[in-house]
Amino acid sequence: MTIKARETGMKKIGSKLFLTILWVLMPLTQAFAQEAADTGDTAWIMASTALVMMMTPAGLALFYGGMSRYKNLLNTLAMTFVAYCLASILWVVAGYSLAFGPSVGGIVGKLEHLFLAGIDVNSVSGTIPTYVFILFQMTFACITVALILGSIVDRMKFSSWIIFIMFWVIGVYAPIAHWVWGGGWMGAMGALDFAGGTVVHINAGVAGLVLSYMVGRRLNYGKEAMFPSSVTLTALGAALLWFGWFGFNAGSELAADGLAGSAFLVTNSSAAVGALAWMFVEWRSTGTPTVLGLASGVIAGLVAITPAAGFVDLKASLIIGLVAGVLGYLAVAKLKQKAGYDDSLDAFGVHGLCGIWGALATGLFANPAVNAAGAGLFYGNAEQLLIQLISIVATALYTAVATFILVKVTALLTGGLRVTQENEIEGLDASIHGERGFEFSS
Repeated sequence: MTIKARETGMKKIGSKLFLTILWVLMPLTQAFAQEAADTGDTAWIMASTALVMMMTPAGLALFYGGMSRYKNLLNTLAMTFVAYCLASILWVVAGYSLAFGPSVGGIVGKLEHLFLAGIDVNSVSGTIPTYVFILFQMTFACITVALILGSIVDRMKFSSWIIFIMFWVIGVYAPIAHWVWGGGWMGAMGALDFAGGTVVHINAGVAGLVLSYMVGRRLNYGKEAMFPSSVTLTALGAALLWFGWFGFNAGSELAADGLAGSAFLVTNSSAAVGALAWMFVEWRSTGTPTVLGLASGVIAGLVAITPAAGFVDLKASLIIGLVAGVLGYLAVAKLKQKAGYDDSLDAFGVHGLCGIWGALATGLFANPAVNAAGAGLFYGNAEQLLIQLISIVATALYTAVATFILVKVTALLTGGLRVTQENEIEGLDASIHGERGFEFSS
């Protein structure tokens, strides 16, 4: 054999050896690639987390604060702030693990990640760091429990509210989040909830309705006018909520991609149509298109599009927002009066009922051309509507029963839920916090 032939043979052997090593190492390199966070996705979800965080102590606080009476404005802000603070701590201590830990029978997660045990700076969930995912989901827990406040402003004890929050985040929010998003039975059944129709809005709305019945109606409710302290603050709060909702819905894709862009688009469209629908219905009914109605219509449209944002197209979003605006107005202007419950700021009327509509609408309009994971009734899948209905009923039943029990326990621990009659008449800003939201000096 010549030297040239031997060199050629060695090259062939070397090439085969290189290819063999590459073939053996390829799965390992793929695994490393899968574990690496995507910087673009990470940046987007961090921004979305900040947007959703702003929704509670800024947007919701102003939205609810402006609708409360002037003597209870600061109390409403304080209860919103404390809800965010407590839920933040509860989430990283136990809530995340209960919602997203390994499933126990599809009902709740194991406490493997108590105090975020087993998670570090190198942990990745999908294409983002696990810490970022935890924080993003934390903001959803925070705003959900804060939404309940709208049903009982002006009359619930601050101490009772604090205890209730602690029980509710762990006992109600975390299990339902697990059912839908954490590997639980509802997600396995095929229920579609892109950003929180059941987990956030139906959950909070039903809990608020139960709590409002159990706390009781405000003094002189239905006998005297109870004017909002500042519609200006409410309108500003609605604008901040609208802005933050883009992180809420588009961020729920957990990636910076086309579906996130679609969710962004339909979120804005539904909100705008919801505001116009509420305004025109109110205008026709009362002769006055109010700013409060416009602001409320924005929220109604946002609530309804939330479960559907990653599954529907533009045309469907316009229908969803239109129905939400009309439904929200009728719930606030008609249903509440006929049913006789005192849902102070209409948490059930706007979040509960519009959340139910949004969940059902997802079962109607889910378009596989938008997201292959979902097809609704109008795209040949009648079963999806039934699944959505089951998810609504199950969420409402569990929330109602669990909230009832937790409210009873809270009342026992705090000596009752309600402030004294003297405090209610004086106003909770002065009687509880020793402060005033407005200074009326000459």
